[in-house]
Amino acid sequence: MIELTQEQVQALAKPEATPPRVVNPQTREMFVLVPLAEYERLSREEYDDSPWTDEERDLLRWEACRMLDSFGKDA
Repeated sequence: MIELTQEQVQALAKPEATPPRVVNPQTREMFVLVPLAEYERLSREEYDDSPWTDEERDLLRWEACRMLDSFGKDA
């Protein structure tokens, strides 16, 4: 485990630092720091990050078309 410096703790407390990002200076690879509870919530089995189904894509398409249609009527 890596412990944060006091300067890093202060940076995490700033609202504009959400989500806080860190960089590996050797590889320039970026990482995002999330609280453990949030990470655990996102990594639970019920979190579905599988590709969208045809039905989900159809629904999104329908909603987008509806929004575009209502936008066109306001112009």
